[in-house]
Amino acid sequence: MDQGLEEVVKCSYILLVLPFIILGCGESKPTKTPTPIGGGTGKIAFFSTGYGNWDIFVMDADGSSPTRLTNNFAPDYSPAWSPDGRVIAFESERDRNYEIYVMDADGSRQTRLTNNSAYDYSPAWSPDGREIAFVSNRDGDTEIFVMDADGSNQTNLTNNSADDEDPAWSPDGRKIVFDSTRDGNAEIYVMDADGSNLTRLTDNSAYDWSPAWSPDGRVIVFISDRDGNDDIYVMDADGSNLTRITDNSAYDWSPAWSPVGRKIAFDSDSD
Repeated sequence: MDQGLEEVVKCSYILLVLPFIILGCGESKPTKTPTPIGGGTGKIAFFSTGYGNWDIFVMDADGSSPTRLTNNFAPDYSPAWSPDGRVIAFESERDRNYEIYVMDADGSRQTRLTNNSAYDYSPAWSPDGREIAFVSNRDGDTEIFVMDADGSNQTNLTNNSADDEDPAWSPDGRKIVFDSTRDGNAEIYVMDADGSNLTRLTDNSAYDWSPAWSPDGRVIVFISDRDGNDDIYVMDADGSNLTRITDNSAYDWSPAWSPVGRKIAFDSDSD
């Protein structure tokens, strides 16, 4: 592996914690968007400055065979696999502001889906691959939007004066979990996929963010600084049985489930 690729991938340890195997991958900048092991392909999408610019890469689940997918002057962030593993959505600043793009899993056919003067970021695919949830500040503050997978029918789901970010679909496609500051600090909320039936899942003075559903829909993983620094937590989908699953002085971010729900990949500055 050449020196550039060594800088790209810094997977440093595997820990057995509770029922989950945690894959810890050192990364110099956290992403607030989960970057799951996609579509049963056994690969992880991520972004890195290994070549001097933020670009999208994929690698095997053991950290081997990293491959660069984007290569341009602007930063590319937050890759998200389509459910069938054929397409990756991501955000890019290549057109002077953050927009949502898609590309084939090999990096080809990069196509812009959003086009406005606002920031559009944090794409998240619906389980059937027909829609993409994302975050936009086009209405004056950050809101959760949804659009068809081709970029059409862009709709604001949250529509309030708080900051709503980090959408993630439930496995059955009926609900979207996200974080919001609408009650004074960042907490985890869930709503129906049409924006109705909003429910708050966490309630404390800490910052809770970046939620992601387990593949069976029973558990939600998220980040919290409630114990002094950012660590990974899990809770039941109704907000009960909250458990901390990383516990160290480093910052742990960006949890993402493996397709069968036995592993969680995340970023850490432990190294």
